[in-house]
Amino acid sequence: MLPPRFPINAAQIDHVVALFYASVRRHEVLGPIFAAHVTDWPAHEAKIAGFWKKAILHEAGYDGNPMQVHMATGDVRGDHFAIWLALFDQTLDRALPGDTARGWSALAHRIGRGLRMGVEDLSRSTSAPPRLS
Repeated sequence: MLPPRFPINAAQIDHVVALFYASVRRHEVLGPIFAAHVTDWPAHEAKIAGFWKKAILHEAGYDGNPMQVHMATGDVRGDHFAIWLALFDQTLDRALPGDTARGWSALAHRIGRGLRMGVEDLSRSTSAPPRLS
């Protein structure tokens, strides 16, 4: 089995996910978007914690396609990812030691760039060049 990408355990991941989504629900931009799509918060948080456990701890269990889900919503825009990542970084900084927060943040930003590009590609004119940064 592969070691974790950085020092963290499953309970810490669960804690960060819970804190983050508590902030999301109160957020003036992200809150309404998530509220339109998430009807069972505990199930959503468990699924997303499973995603992070797979990405960070290499645990089996998560089976999903985040790109497909975000592209299918119809109301997620590319600029939402900067807001999401800023809120996520604030949560990481509050909840975790510095090195762990920075490691998870780097991974989240890499994943967020890919998701943002997919969402933007969906809404971009076919004649427009792709946005690569």
